[in-house]
Amino acid sequence: MNDMIIELNQLTKRFPVGSGFFTALTDINLEFGKGEFAGLVGPSGSGKTTLLNIIGSLDVPSDGSATVMGKSIASLNQKQAANLRNHNIGFIFQTYNLLPVYTVYENVEFALLLQNMSTNERRKAVMQALEWVGLTDKEKSKPSMLSGGECQRVAIARSMVKKPEIVLADEPTANLDSKNSHHILQTMQKLNEELGVTFIFSTHDEKVMQYLKRKISLADGKVVNDELVSMLQ
Repeated sequence: MNDMIIELNQLTKRFPVGSGFFTALTDINLEFGKGEFAGLVGPSGSGKTTLLNIIGSLDVPSDGSATVMGKSIASLNQKQAANLRNHNIGFIFQTYNLLPVYTVYENVEFALLLQNMSTNERRKAVMQALEWVGLTDKEKSKPSMLSGGECQRVAIARSMVKKPEIVLADEPTANLDSKNSHHILQTMQKLNEELGVTFIFSTHDEKVMQYLKRKISLADGKVVNDELVSMLQ
């Protein structure tokens, strides 16, 4: 694959436990190119979320290296890591993490407030993001007025509004029924195809796996399989 934007080389992650350590990831070697639609799959405790957190500069490797958008994650200070997330990486979580006192518009706009944009520029970007997920008519609604599927679409809009190169989605369908799950996945698939954004999922949901173009299986913190999936749709 060309144009690699994520490179993980002999990555190991250990966490202190009592007087010893728990090894969550061992010798991970992976690369991701622009426009991939890939998933880290495996049971709970296999290291999926830990790996996403390192890619997203929320954590650092204990050994080995993680390079994202040409930057070594371990070498970034807090401000540099925050800047990478603010401009290049979007996050989608299973719990939505919407601010209940803010409207849909304000929740999406929140991702832009640390960027040097005018009010008009933010307005244009927010409405475009809401259009991508089909929620322009809900801009003044509060999260409590929305369904679970609509809340997750707001979360997608928030992650996409800054037009990141990478979106990391941690179990994004865990709290959704089958119909809403497929709607969410189709929305993300469309954004991947139209905008060339790299999506990386952490999941053990079979519904998500149906959409993946690449499936990376983890077990006990190790990559046990890495396969391209032929789409038969």
